[in-house]
Amino acid sequence: MPASADAPARPATPPAAPLPLAPALVAVLALLTAVAPLSIDMYLPGFPAMADELGTTASGIQLTMTAFLVGLGLGQLFIGPLSDGIGRRRPLLVGTTLCLVASVACALAPTVEVLAGARFLQGLGGAAGVVLARAVISDTSRGPAAAKLLGVLMIVSVIAPVVAPLAGGLIVARSGWRLVFWVIAALVAVMLVGAAVRARETLPVAERTRGGIGTTLATARDVLANRQYTGYVLTFGFAFAGLFAYISASPFVVQNIIGLSEGQFSLVFALNALAITVTSAVSAALAGRVPYRSMIGAGLAAATLAGAGLLAAALHGVPTVPTLVLLAVFQGSFGLVFGNATALALGEAGRHAGTGSAFLGFLQFALAAVVAPLVGIAGEDTAVPMGIAMVVSAVLAGLSFVVLTRGATRSLPAQIAG
Repeated sequence: MPASADAPARPATPPAAPLPLAPALVAVLALLTAVAPLSIDMYLPGFPAMADELGTTASGIQLTMTAFLVGLGLGQLFIGPLSDGIGRRRPLLVGTTLCLVASVACALAPTVEVLAGARFLQGLGGAAGVVLARAVISDTSRGPAAAKLLGVLMIVSVIAPVVAPLAGGLIVARSGWRLVFWVIAALVAVMLVGAAVRARETLPVAERTRGGIGTTLATARDVLANRQYTGYVLTFGFAFAGLFAYISASPFVVQNIIGLSEGQFSLVFALNALAITVTSAVSAALAGRVPYRSMIGAGLAAATLAGAGLLAAALHGVPTVPTLVLLAVFQGSFGLVFGNATALALGEAGRHAGTGSAFLGFLQFALAAVVAPLVGIAGEDTAVPMGIAMVVSAVLAGLSFVVLTRGATRSLPAQIAG
């Protein structure tokens, strides 16, 4: 990818490979990546109770999730390019602090409107951990090592949903939904301390973007002009939108339509999240041995077939066992997609990893924010909107992958392959 005309000239020979990340820093990055799934999934079992207490509808509660996702997306769009200019550490600490304060505000929110505003700020601050964890790995790792570390982040981000709904279900059943946000606040506080103690600066001053907003915009233009980068980002974004259709609708589909309890829903949700955890671990283990694009293609094919099956099930009364099995297959298939698409996208972004990570994260959560209220638009007693959203998202992800990344290398690009 050509460098921005305003960016400082790069040396004729590539810089030496950076020092690998310390295990403690990898652990901190993984925990910071977990903020988003914890903030999304831990309060899912409380959706029906929240709607009753706050005097709103299913779509009203889902809009609090939309507010969080919008903040998460916009935060990444701002923090990523900013970190390319001033480094990774300072934005990481400021953003995580904002996330902590907003989490406390969520726990105290008296109305759904206040909760939505606090959730927006929670997402805005939590975006720092999500976008900068990927950027730090891109700063410090290349080739299969980068793919494996990104795979580790993906595993953590899907292990969190295994634990979150189970814990959330217990908390909601015994103490109410507000305690969920107090628990999230405590976890964010632990992550903030870990980042303050362990996170080091990984972007050398010589590699930072200079020239202000003009250079930032030029860098963004160069990154987005890379067709293959855009293709991998769209593949990731549409796939995540499909997954989020399930995440947003499942509390109502599983509890209101299928008829399972809050505790049973939490168990089903955790088992489905375990499916994507397993496939993410398999994907990370195969990095460097199986072509990344082959794994992405297999995952998208499985997701499309499972989504079509779920739509058919939704149109025929939502039979319990087939629906639950297809949900697990649909979610599990994305373990082959997310880590590999991320690694290939950031490889195409080259040294502008913060900007590349920002657009990936923004599109990911912007599409999820659109999907979240749409799956409940027909009410709490139908799964058809969820099925439609899953199929459409999987098909668009597949088209983006096949059309826009056609001719791409079967391995990681040179920038990240080393």
